Amino acid sequence: MKLNSGTRWFFWRRFVLVWCLLSSGWVLAADSAWLRQGRPAPVALSAVKILQQAGDEGLNPHDYDAAGLGKRVEAAREGVALSGSAQTALAEALTQAMRRYLHDLHYGRVDPASVYANFTVPPKTLNVSAALDEALAAGNLDLAIKAATPQFPLYQALRPWLKRYRALESDPAWAGALPPLPTTKLEPGAAYAGTQKLAARLMSLGDLSADFVPTERYQGPLVDGVKLFQKRHGLTPDGVIGKGTFEQLNIPPSTRVEQIVLTMERLRWTPLMVDKRMLVVNLPEFELRGLEIDGSQVQIPMQMNVIVGKSLNTQTPMFNEQMRMIEFSPYWNVPPSIARGETVPKLRRDPGYFDRQGFEIVTRSGEVVTSLNDEQLAAVQRGEARIRQRPGAQNALGDIKFIFPNNDNIYMHHTPSVGLFQRDRRDFSHGCIRVENPVTLAEFVLKDEPEWTQERIREAMENGKSRTIRLKTPIMVVIAYGTAIVKQRGGAIYFYGDIYGHDRKLKAALQRYSQTLLARAGNSASLD
Repeated sequence: MKLNSGTRWFFWRRFVLVWCLLSSGWVLAADSAWLRQGRPAPVALSAVKILQQAGDEGLNPHDYDAAGLGKRVEAAREGVALSGSAQTALAEALTQAMRRYLHDLHYGRVDPASVYANFTVPPKTLNVSAALDEALAAGNLDLAIKAATPQFPLYQALRPWLKRYRALESDPAWAGALPPLPTTKLEPGAAYAGTQKLAARLMSLGDLSADFVPTERYQGPLVDGVKLFQKRHGLTPDGVIGKGTFEQLNIPPSTRVEQIVLTMERLRWTPLMVDKRMLVVNLPEFELRGLEIDGSQVQIPMQMNVIVGKSLNTQTPMFNEQMRMIEFSPYWNVPPSIARGETVPKLRRDPGYFDRQGFEIVTRSGEVVTSLNDEQLAAVQRGEARIRQRPGAQNALGDIKFIFPNNDNIYMHHTPSVGLFQRDRRDFSHGCIRVENPVTLAEFVLKDEPEWTQERIREAMENGKSRTIRLKTPIMVVIAYGTAIVKQRGGAIYFYGDIYGHDRKLKAALQRYSQTLLARAGNSASLD
């Protein structure tokens, strides 16, 4: 087609104009969800606010360059409209930051298996990119935030406490330590130079009424406030300030903030909403709860004290498995490590212990030997025989065993040593979980099998003859670890000791995560 001179001049002018605009950087890229005509769209402003407030979710705003993105978005809003390349760069930065934020909010910042060996969690199905795209298309990031936020009530209950303890970090009540105690312990009625500072500290925590006026003596409502504090920190609530209570009273709010943040991080990858009925053991709290779940509603009809593995060398691992069987009047097969390291040496020193404890030896061929001799003990040491304890009053497992197959051979059971359940700290076992109220636990587990009445359960436990039943409906068992707990929505917060050092390990892993992101951002900046 031959163009006339007027048409050629039109196209020539259009070409020159586009070339000039391109060369000067003023051609705007196609509008994205984040930007309109080189200016931040409302969702961009919303994203910056979300990232800057990441700390409210126990996350680190620096991991998402919240401050840097805030400056870039504000400059684009107030200054000259962004060029095409600048628009693309800012849109990409916002997308990547929000994807990482949504991922961290939902899945957690670190792979739990990298911190706790052999720890696995059921896979989640949230597609972070798709959730963000859907929210951007709707112009409302709340849709993606809601999809990514953990819905377990404990997570939601911890959020306001995190904000409150962050505020306490600047409270004058926490400036410096409490004055030393006059003696090794402070008992009610004694004089104490630190009553005013102690009262201010308890008031800031909500353990003492704000209108209380302290005197020079430790007495009255001040003692009651300490009792409440002790109860919330896993201590005997006797009102006596000894070494343990004094140490806890001097732990700064920043440490409590860390405990809350670390518990929230674990809640992101602990499977607590995967079934209608679940059993959850919180190791630092030494508590077992039975959960009944209906949608986002969680009821706790059963709760009891438990004894867990010793912190020194027989820690109870974190994991999740399905409880499949109950064994009534169980045999106790002494684990080989315990048999070789403890039981055999004791039997050599005191052969009568064999009969008193109701032990017997089972050979590799299955023969049961009820008399003790050196040859059989040597076979146990070589791994050619095993020791087991018959059902009865002395049996270490008590009269019932709850079985959820796992690689560590951990299970729940009763125990004849019931006095240990009254201790504040209850890490005394070789790794298995001893339960305080086995009948109550059996009733919860067998709820879908009405033929198993309480009377029938007790009869099977006291029968003295071992019997194993398979559950018609297996129940998920979660062995969890949280040192900051809110026991009911809107309730008080409780703190527990890091008995296995898991908080310390997770804190270090999160620091490495942030350092890696910072180094990566620095490398990208140097390349630019």
